[in-house]
Amino acid sequence: MTMYKAFEEIKTAITEGSTSCEALVKGYLARIEEKKHLNVWNEVYTEEALQKAKEVDAKIAKGNAGRLAGMVVGLKDVIAYKDHGLQASSNMLDGYVSPFSATATDRLLAEDAIIIGRQSCDEFAMGSSNENSAFGVVKNNIDETRVPGGSSGASAVAVSDDHCLVSLGSDTGGSVRQPAAFTGTVGLKPTYSRISRWGLIAYASSFDTIGVIANNVTDASLVLEIIAGQDENDATVSQKPVPAYSKTVENKPKEKLKVAYFKETVESEHLNKEISKNTFDKIEALRAEGHEVEGIEFPLLDYLLPTYYILTTAEASTNLERFDGVRYGHRTKENVDLEGLYKKSRSEGFGTEVKRRIMLGTFVLSASYYDAYFSKAQKVRRMIKESTEKILSEYDFILMPTTSTPSFEIGKYGENNLLELYLGDLYTVHASLAGLPAISIPNGEDKDGLTIGLQIMANRFEEEKMLSFSQYVSQL
Repeated sequence: MTMYKAFEEIKTAITEGSTSCEALVKGYLARIEEKKHLNVWNEVYTEEALQKAKEVDAKIAKGNAGRLAGMVVGLKDVIAYKDHGLQASSNMLDGYVSPFSATATDRLLAEDAIIIGRQSCDEFAMGSSNENSAFGVVKNNIDETRVPGGSSGASAVAVSDDHCLVSLGSDTGGSVRQPAAFTGTVGLKPTYSRISRWGLIAYASSFDTIGVIANNVTDASLVLEIIAGQDENDATVSQKPVPAYSKTVENKPKEKLKVAYFKETVESEHLNKEISKNTFDKIEALRAEGHEVEGIEFPLLDYLLPTYYILTTAEASTNLERFDGVRYGHRTKENVDLEGLYKKSRSEGFGTEVKRRIMLGTFVLSASYYDAYFSKAQKVRRMIKESTEKILSEYDFILMPTTSTPSFEIGKYGENNLLELYLGDLYTVHASLAGLPAISIPNGEDKDGLTIGLQIMANRFEEEKMLSFSQYVSQL
């Protein structure tokens, strides 16, 4: 099978008769089977995907197919699909079948996308390496000794390794962008509230965002255009109209732009030297095009990670209370009283990292520490948001590396050096704290062939501008 890297190529091939939706799905299924050892998929919808492909082929023949006819999509195992398994890669939800679909899922299906399966992730989307899944470690297709990033690592590998054309992931603090950087794909996190969260298993509700992983900015733009917008099921979703991202993504800047980068990040001695070089190469390319690129300082940088982890663990502690062994999910088989049922079910069902974050969150929400940690972190988050928006009122974009290092070895960070693993989120949590759109695009490779990502951040609801700029930058 020809491995297509762009939806436009697929549509052309279908029009010319050189492929069909059924042939595409068969090719992807063969690839998934061939690369089974990467451990990407928690469940593959083999027969269903083939049947859907035949139906879409019939629609194409009649000339009434949707805009995504021919696009094969994978869903991260935190996004609901009616009458299909949904378990956030956790034993806590073993056997759970969703009674409804996420709004994003329904909108894909309405445009004749074909969903081929659900992909592994760090349990309950908590992690940066895809090593925390109850289904086992996911391997990076570029170097199988290394992680694919997290928590949407499997979703990124699926796109990078041609298991599907596009994946829907979730991004709480970088979980779409960091895996994109580690796999040479495009990872898009829109403005918080741009996409409905209905049907997304909650980790930290004021941060969680459904995101898109694709091979290129154009495909990510089209998918965003289709799944974004108001939804009566989600009171937090934006009512703003959705621009035609796919129509404007190829537009080049008509005027010279002002772009900022943070000196503390791009010029840091802790940044991998090859990532630093590739980032500065892109900065110089923009300057050569006549754009103004300035290094500025961001004094709140040291507060990004503490603020992020205090707030997200607090929200996780609250959100995950619902998994108690009574209503649904794992229930202990031991004969215990009600309190024992809660304790044993949760202890058995949740993995180590999830339990760690629940306990941290419960601690910062406790009466003795609420004001010292949670309230203070909320105030700092507001400061970060306002400071960042002020910068973006003076500059068009903020540019930085997506990660400080390329993909690291599986098992590198054990229980004794988790802090170093958490520090890897420094470049991505900023946009999440501020609720701003951000995208990671490929920016070359290091000497070992490991991929490098470049992150672009824009102001609220400026996805249209950000996507066209990202497309432009990716071609420099």
